[in-house]
Amino acid sequence: MDFLYALFLFLHFVGAAALLGGWLAHFRTPTVGYWQHLGAWLQLISGLMLVGLAEMTAGDDGAGLNHMKIGVKIVILVAILVAAIIGRRKVKRGEEVSTGIAHAVGGMTLINVAIAVFW
Repeated sequence: MDFLYALFLFLHFVGAAALLGGWLAHFRTPTVGYWQHLGAWLQLISGLMLVGLAEMTAGDDGAGLNHMKIGVKIVILVAILVAAIIGRRKVKRGEEVSTGIAHAVGGMTLINVAIAVFW
C-alpha cells in the first residue's frame, strides 16, 4: 500500500510540474500546451486515487482527513481542467488562446499548490 501511495503522489507532483512548468514557459506568450492539458488530467486522476487510498487507511470515521480541504482542491482542479480543455481546443483549431484562460490554468495551479502546503 505504501508503494501505491508513493506512486500516485509522484504522479501528482509530475502533474503539478507539467501545469506550472508549461505556464511559466509560455508566460510572455500565453497559451495552453499539451503537457498542461495532460498535467491537469494527471492531477485529477492521481489526486482522486490519493484520496481513495487515504480513506481506505483512515478507518471507519475518516479521522485525520481534511474533507473541506480536499473539496476545495477538487473544485479548483475542475476549474483548471475546464480552462485547460478550452485552451487546448482553441490551440487545435488554430485560434488564439485568451490571456485569461492561459493564466487561469497556471494561476489556479499555483493557488492549489499553496492550499496543499499551507492549509
